[in-house]
Amino acid sequence: MAIEAMSRRTIPAGVWALGFVSMLMDISSEMIHALLPLYMVTVLGTSTLVVGVIEGIAEATASITKVFSGALSDWLGKRKFLAVLGYGLAALTKPIFPLATSVEWLVGARFIDRVGKGIRGAPRDALVADLAPPHLRGASFGLRQSLDTVGAFTGPLLAIGLMWLTADHFQAVFWFAVIPAFLSVGVLVVWVKEPERPKELRRVRMPLRRDELRRLGSAYWWVVAVAAVFTLARFSEAFLILRAQSIGLSPALAPVVLVIMSFAYALSAYPAGVLSDRLNRLPLLVLGLVLLVLADLVLAFTTGIVTLGIGVALWGLHMGLTQGLLATLIADAAPAELRGTAFGMFNLVTGIALLLASIIAGALWDIAGPQATFVAAAAFSFLTIVGLVPVRSRLRRRDRA
Repeated sequence: MAIEAMSRRTIPAGVWALGFVSMLMDISSEMIHALLPLYMVTVLGTSTLVVGVIEGIAEATASITKVFSGALSDWLGKRKFLAVLGYGLAALTKPIFPLATSVEWLVGARFIDRVGKGIRGAPRDALVADLAPPHLRGASFGLRQSLDTVGAFTGPLLAIGLMWLTADHFQAVFWFAVIPAFLSVGVLVVWVKEPERPKELRRVRMPLRRDELRRLGSAYWWVVAVAAVFTLARFSEAFLILRAQSIGLSPALAPVVLVIMSFAYALSAYPAGVLSDRLNRLPLLVLGLVLLVLADLVLAFTTGIVTLGIGVALWGLHMGLTQGLLATLIADAAPAELRGTAFGMFNLVTGIALLLASIIAGALWDIAGPQATFVAAAAFSFLTIVGLVPVRSRLRRRDRA
C-alpha cells in the first residue's frame, strides 16, 4: 500500500487530468450504453444479432479511425488538439440518442460517437505515454484506466436511478447523459498541458508507410498479435446486459451488471498497473485469460442473480488485469516518435477482432441461446491461453538477445 501511495503522488498531474476526462465521458457514454441494447430490443424491436452487429461496427469504426488519428498525431508532433477534437465530437453527438426514433438514427449516432472515440483514443494514449516516467508507465496507464472505469460504473448507476425516477423513460436518461460529456471536454481544454516534443526525436513524415511501420519492431507486432487473439476471446459488454435480462432482471435493473463489472475493473486496474511495473507482464495476461474462462463458464450456466454477479465480477477483474497492461506493452515496445501510430494500429486490429467476436456472439445467441455464446467464448479463451505459451518463449528469447 505504501508503494501504491507513493506511485499516486508521483504520477504527473496531466495523467490524472486525462483520467478525469475519461471518467466524465465514460459516465455519459455508459448512461446511454447501459440502456441502449434494451432500448433497441424492447422498444424498437430489433434482434439480438442486430445488436451484436451494431456494437461490433461501432467499435470497429472507432478502431479504424484511431489508426489515422494516431498517425496524424505523430506527423504533427501534437496530440492534445486531436484529443479535444475527438472528445468534442463525441459530446456534440450525445443529443442524437434521445432524439432518435428508429434503429437507423441509433446506428448513425453510434457511428458518429465512435468516430469521436477513434479520433481521441490513440493520441490520448500516446499522450499518457509521453507524460508518464518510464518506471511509472504501468501505474499511469492503470490509473487512467481505473478513473475511466469509475465512470463506467457511475454511468449505469445513474441510469438505474434516473430510470426509477422517470418511470423507465429512456429518452430522459439519454438527455441527462449530455451534461458530463461537455464537462469532459472542459477539463481536457483547461487542465491537460501537452509536453514539449523532445528535440532529439526523429521527425515522422509519413507514419503509415511500410518503412515506418517496420520501425515499430517485431516485439510490437507480437504484442498486437497477442492482443488480437485475446480480443477474439471476448465480445461486447452489451451481451452481459442481455444475459441479465434473460434470467429475469427488469430493464430498470439490468444495467447493474455493468456497475458490478466496472467496479471490479476499477478496483483491479491500478494495482495491476503497479504490479506490472515490478513483474513480468505476460503472466498477468495469462491470469486475465484464466479469469475470463471462469467468467464465461459461470455466465453460461447461471440461473440466478448471485451467480450472475459472480460471473460479471470475474469479467471485470479480467478487464482490469489486461486492458491497461496491453496499453503499457504497446508503449514499451513502440519508438517514442511513433507511439500514436502504434496505438492506432493496435486499436485497429483489436477493433476488427471485437467486431468478429460480437457478430459471432449475436449469431450464436439467436441460434442456440445465451449458454452456447458463453461456452464458446470460454473454449476460445482457453485456446488463447495455450497459444500464449510459444509467444512467451519467443519474447524470452528476444529479451535474452
